[in-house]
Amino acid sequence: MLKTLSPNRSVLIFGGAGFIGSNWAHHLLMHTDAQIHIFDNLSRKRVEHNLRWLEASADNATRLEITVADICDAAAVKKAVYRATEIYHFAAQVAVTTSLDNPRADFEVNAGGTLNILEAARQGGHSPFLLFTSTNKVYGHIEASSQPPGAPRGHFPAGWNAIRESQPLDFYSPYGCSKGAADQYVHDYARIYRLPTVVFRMSCIAGPRQFGNEDQGWVAHFIYSALQKKALSIYGDGQQVRDVLAVQDLVRAFAAVYENRDKTAGEVFNVGGGIRNAVSLLELIDLIESSLGERIRYGFRPPRPGDQPIYVTDFAKLTARTGWTPERGVAATVKDIHQWYLNNQALFAPVPFAVPAGRSLSAVIQKAAS
Repeated sequence: MLKTLSPNRSVLIFGGAGFIGSNWAHHLLMHTDAQIHIFDNLSRKRVEHNLRWLEASADNATRLEITVADICDAAAVKKAVYRATEIYHFAAQVAVTTSLDNPRADFEVNAGGTLNILEAARQGGHSPFLLFTSTNKVYGHIEASSQPPGAPRGHFPAGWNAIRESQPLDFYSPYGCSKGAADQYVHDYARIYRLPTVVFRMSCIAGPRQFGNEDQGWVAHFIYSALQKKALSIYGDGQQVRDVLAVQDLVRAFAAVYENRDKTAGEVFNVGGGIRNAVSLLELIDLIESSLGERIRYGFRPPRPGDQPIYVTDFAKLTARTGWTPERGVAATVKDIHQWYLNNQALFAPVPFAVPAGRSLSAVIQKAAS
């Protein structure tokens, strides 16, 4: 594919070392000539390996810049934002369980950090395009009348509809509140300050470069547990249903909303795999076992606070504005993650340290290798 010529396109990616951020940065490096600036505190274990991958992908050293810092540092955020023509905000505290243990820290990162980014963009005076990844958790516990009652293992009764953007907001759990507050701030800065912002309320994203664990990235976590012969804990009855979106399709959605920003700026979009890619936890286990040839041991535990019994995305609004629809199914995504794991098993060795904000990348990589 030929690169898209984009003179003076300067892309800033908060959380750019993470799963979604690194996949988007790689797409931009491969398919555009944009300058890419990654801003990440490297607090997530193993993400420094994603930076190595991106550095190896850059066609010259001047196209990729990396800042190791935290979005809670307003001065660092302002310095990074001042020359960006577009901003992608993926940095977050991502686990409901963590938010329950430390709601203040969750709020400071998700709500406070987002406000730092918005204020830097507003005060900069050049109105950069800004995309924020929100969550389906802003809809809380979907009303029982909107759920397929007692529908096991992903089978929906006639007349049930996926969730549209018109679904009432119902922030549930500290994580839902902090992401919901950020979601609304981003949307309101488009209305009040005319910033061209877009909000993606996302369902489950899965694919290569995802270091999934029990609290976040459940599809990858299930696959890695099977491959490493570790037992799983299923919180609830296993009939919870989610729609899975391949990260490759999410990257296509980012590109689509930017290319159609005259139609998407100021809007909120639900983004997910939709009904065709809806799967229950137990169905996914069956799929993994048949695809990988590995048995999965699991046990049941009580449901966790804030967990939605079912969530499936209606992405019709995004399709209408951009023409985007998902292309990869759940089975293909499972195979993608499996193959990436096989090619990168060394990355899953025990990690003895966490990377503090403010460390240089060279020091981080040197320590990771020692």
